[in-house]
Amino acid sequence: MSVRVYDLAHARAGDKGNTSNISVICYDAKHWDFLARELTPERVAEAFKHIAKGPIRRHPLRNLKAFNFVIENALGGGVTTSLAQDIHGKSLSNVMLAIELPDPK
Repeated sequence: MSVRVYDLAHARAGDKGNTSNISVICYDAKHWDFLARELTPERVAEAFKHIAKGPIRRHPLRNLKAFNFVIENALGGGVTTSLAQDIHGKSLSNVMLAIELPDPK
């Protein structure tokens, strides 16, 4: 059995140029260590490979029980050049939340 990130956390996406910035915030502090171990930049890169060229950096925020993922080359060149419907990448948080992880039990 597996879980998805959305079972354990919520997310918020933003942008700066061609870079997507996605915060993942645990619903419960008890899930932070699990997400720290399993929600790696490599796993995120695999989920975003159809969109982002990377690199991807993860910044853990232990006190907030959150992570900030910086995903470069993810927005088709950025707001002023992208022809995508979601030029700001707000919907990319849904890609993050759909990532499957092993059962935490």
